Amino acid sequence: MEMEIQYCGLTDVGRTRPENEDNFLADPELNLYVVCDGMGGHAAGEVASKIAVQTFHNEIWKEQSRIKSYLAGENGVNKIDLLNLMAFAANRASSEVHAESLANSDCTGMGTTLVAILIAGTEAFILNVGDSRAYMLRNGSLEQLTTDHTVYNELVSSGQLPLAQAEELGVANSITRAIGTFEHTNPETLIIDLLHNDRFLICSDGLSHYFEEDIKILGELAGIHDLNHATQTMINVANEAGGGDNITAINIAVSESGQRDEQRARMLNLKHKLLSKMPLFNQLDERELLHVLQVTEVVSFKDRETIIKEGEEGDSLFILLEGEALVKQGKNELAQLVPGDHFGEMALVRGEPRSADVVSKGDSELMVIRRAEFFEILRQEHQLAVKLLWQFLGVLSNRFANTNQELGKAREMLGADDATWKQIFNPEGVSQSYEIDKKKDS
Repeated sequence: MEMEIQYCGLTDVGRTRPENEDNFLADPELNLYVVCDGMGGHAAGEVASKIAVQTFHNEIWKEQSRIKSYLAGENGVNKIDLLNLMAFAANRASSEVHAESLANSDCTGMGTTLVAILIAGTEAFILNVGDSRAYMLRNGSLEQLTTDHTVYNELVSSGQLPLAQAEELGVANSITRAIGTFEHTNPETLIIDLLHNDRFLICSDGLSHYFEEDIKILGELAGIHDLNHATQTMINVANEAGGGDNITAINIAVSESGQRDEQRARMLNLKHKLLSKMPLFNQLDERELLHVLQVTEVVSFKDRETIIKEGEEGDSLFILLEGEALVKQGKNELAQLVPGDHFGEMALVRGEPRSADVVSKGDSELMVIRRAEFFEILRQEHQLAVKLLWQFLGVLSNRFANTNQELGKAREMLGADDATWKQIFNPEGVSQSYEIDKKKDS
């Protein structure tokens, strides 16, 4: 399925800055869009943002054959490879900006933010460093996709300061990650499955700052049908509100060419709906859910086809999207699964043999999350990792409570007295030390 991409990119100096230190790039051939917001004295910010945009673009351009291989579905190139390509390009940009800051005394300490979107097929690959942002407008709702790398966010997310105290810090908005302040940087990445009529906005904080209190208004402006009018209107509103910084925005509209793929759209919405209702994931915010969704895969099974086999080591969580499935041990049928049911979640944290067979009843489709990809998210997203850890503990606690309740009911039905721990672990009533000594004597 091909996507048609339209865009409008504009930049404005604002009303208080003497120079524009922002830079942006739009390459419709690569479907690559970049915004950088430079910082540094003597117009060094403009130098930093220009070097970053050019270097990032050049690195992606040199590897366009990998993008084409991915689009062609060739073996050896997957979505993680494209994310790694973007992360490498960001680090090359950081190295180039840093080298220039060392070589030119007027540029000492310069740096820049960077936010980029690469659209490949039906997916958007997003990267950010600093506090320039990426938003997605879908079905009339605007969602911030990136996290600002600021002192404020770092302190609050790590729990080092309460929200109220963090707001009082004079350096709360100082960025903690940037391109060029060090030779290497630490970008964050995200993959979004595209739907018809999606819009993406990437911008410097000269724009986003003026919509902190009401993101809904920003969504309404970004969604104006004419892209040029929409982008210019957003910049005008920021200027009317003060224009305290340079303002840069790229507004990107996505539509499906030819006949719309209704089945793909329906499946994406179903995946999101079911994942958000699962106990493991129901406390995640929208951005965190998107991080989990990026490692999901939909697999199909025929009638009576085995989905998992008893005794095999598990490495995947399964969520039933369509159809039904049976849980079996030998010839015994233990349970029947329907859409929304899930199984195998503990395989995400440890590889243990499956305790039963699960067999498709009729044709079925399931969403799969594999352990390797899941752990890659946890490695990159520490705050998300902590949330998921607590959710896993909650699920385990509920399971233990249910198991104890069932054991209690079974004990009552059998009329059995409570067993002491000695009876459980040493039913013959013989001293363990005596048994050990006896073996030594013999």
